[in-house]
Amino acid sequence: MPWPALALAAATAFLGPWLLVAAAGWLVLTAVALVVVPRVRWAIHRWEATDTAIYSRSGLFWEEWRAAPLSRVQTVDRSRGPLQRLFGLATVVVTTASSRGAVRISALDADVAEEMVDRLTLLAEDDQRDAT
Repeated sequence: MPWPALALAAATAFLGPWLLVAAAGWLVLTAVALVVVPRVRWAIHRWEATDTAIYSRSGLFWEEWRAAPLSRVQTVDRSRGPLQRLFGLATVVVTTASSRGAVRISALDADVAEEMVDRLTLLAEDDQRDAT
């Protein structure tokens, strides 16, 4: 008999029903994480890009709302880590002259992120107003 089967048989004999309870609990927690967590993240993260500004809202207990006028935009970047590439996602980073740092919009579809970067770059270039 292979060693994993022996280990499972020994653990079942030693732990009895507790092993089944732990396995069932793990399955329930995994199901909750797969179903509930994405819905909560979707509900608490919002963004909008208009012809004049980029708006971002996030937070479950402490809500943060940010508006970045296009006249203050310095760079518009797109980044993709290994997991984002695996799932076809990207993050758009809009750097402004703000002390609060860049506005980040995460987990966008890669094509949507590319279109957004192109659009925001053109709009920021066209916006020649004084940002001060």
